[in-house]
Amino acid sequence: MPYADFRAFLDALRAHGELIDIERPVELYLEIGKALRQTAAIGGPALNFKNNGTAFPLVGGLYNTRAKALLAFESTEAAVFDKILSGLAKPIAPVMTTGKAPAHDVVLTGADADLTKLPIPTYSPDDGGPFITPGIVVSRDPETGVPDLGHYRFQIMNAGEMSFLAQPFHRFGKHIVKARKMGMTRYPAAVVFGVDPILAYTCTIQVPDGTNDYEIAGGLRGAPVELVHARTVDLDVPAHSEIVIEFEVDLTKDVLEGPLGEYTGYYTPSSMKPLARVTAITHRTGAYCQALLTGIPPTENHILKQLPFEASFFQMMKKTFPTLHSVSIPPSGGVSFSIVMSLAQRYAGEARHAILAAMSTNLRPKIVTVVDTDINVQSSAEVEWAVAFRVQPRRDVIIVDDLPAGPLDPSVDDSVPLEARTGSAIGIDATRPFGQEFQKVADVPGWQEYDFPELRARHT
Repeated sequence: MPYADFRAFLDALRAHGELIDIERPVELYLEIGKALRQTAAIGGPALNFKNNGTAFPLVGGLYNTRAKALLAFESTEAAVFDKILSGLAKPIAPVMTTGKAPAHDVVLTGADADLTKLPIPTYSPDDGGPFITPGIVVSRDPETGVPDLGHYRFQIMNAGEMSFLAQPFHRFGKHIVKARKMGMTRYPAAVVFGVDPILAYTCTIQVPDGTNDYEIAGGLRGAPVELVHARTVDLDVPAHSEIVIEFEVDLTKDVLEGPLGEYTGYYTPSSMKPLARVTAITHRTGAYCQALLTGIPPTENHILKQLPFEASFFQMMKKTFPTLHSVSIPPSGGVSFSIVMSLAQRYAGEARHAILAAMSTNLRPKIVTVVDTDINVQSSAEVEWAVAFRVQPRRDVIIVDDLPAGPLDPSVDDSVPLEARTGSAIGIDATRPFGQEFQKVADVPGWQEYDFPELRARHT
């Protein structure tokens, strides 16, 4: 059975020794970031900061290891990929709650809807201020009404206002562009904390724009997502959310937002971004707030994105390349800038076809490597071995220029507007030449099954 709510997932983490309570006082300014960085560096537990200077406990590090991801999916390493693909193939429509939703235990409007009462950390010393980084934005296409779930950063400007970054090629950004073209001056949305973790993983699934993300989440959960209508904006939000911030984007006004230490490991500079005005804050009794550290890979947001990115990218590519064997989108590349695929070529040049197809996806990778199926794409050593000894650069490396730049790429001129930024991408065909004899691999057959009691004794 899927987790009933956020608290059920916290209980599961605690039962597996993956969540610890911090009783001592901890500062929201920098200290939270230091603690989350340290536990992530050792693959450590999630942290519940109970004494953070506010009335709300703050939980962070929930997605900082693969083990926690497997707990979120209630699966094993061997089964999780198939479980995600199966869920994507069988979407389940959401249902509206009957009766009062837990997310509406407390409803705050007007001056009572005060963002400064929430434990929102400042993670890095050069950040422009406190940032909401784990929040899930609920928005609707203003033309079709189809809902979207996505992770977007929000800077707290004051008690009732925020600013945010929504890339113009991401769905929330596209919704805002459409709303402006339709002549709207206010665009409603909400940002939620503390949901069944599958909704967080749904945010990073790569699907077409017309997809109802609540249906995807239902498929991944194996049960419908329970929704409730928001109090001050025309949206349906998860009924068991710990905290919901309802807001309207002022489409007539931009403000200076940033910097923030981003998923690339670099600060993104300040720039003019949209202004969001809070219309209500609703929350559960005893609600948890949530923290998520970004920065030099791998941090929590990289691990959060990896499984959904790999599974949905694999599903999309498999339709065109049926002999695609496996995919890796490593955290070291920000979980988008580098992609490795293994493929059994059916014809000469198919590896190049796959490279160009990958470059054309919304992931916008900068480096795409294709290897034979004998290479473990999750092993950087094996991939580097294939590149070193199966590649002739003049023959097997291609560079494509004037492509849309990847999101927040620090090597791209940041004086250019987001929608106008371009870059180049490199493709590496590290497969053996199609239809040609190649040197035989020099390996010792049967070494993995060899009975070696002395070594076994040393490592048990």
